[in-house]
Amino acid sequence: MDNPSRDDTRRLLKTFGIAADEAILTHLARTPGRSRVVRLTLEDLTDYGDSAPDVPLHLELEGEIRAA
Repeated sequence: MDNPSRDDTRRLLKTFGIAADEAILTHLARTPGRSRVVRLTLEDLTDYGDSAPDVPLHLELEGEIRAA
């Protein structure tokens, strides 16, 4: 069964993953020789008006990227 929401989500996450990887690699090349701690954040930016969800979408992941 087709699920357009899931397809859109996967497409967005794939695009984000590729763009994030490129941005991080570029940053590593500009600042060589040290470990970094990065944070990836996911937020829903939808304008819900007066019917905003009780619990907004918000996810943060942090991790260390070790020096080569």
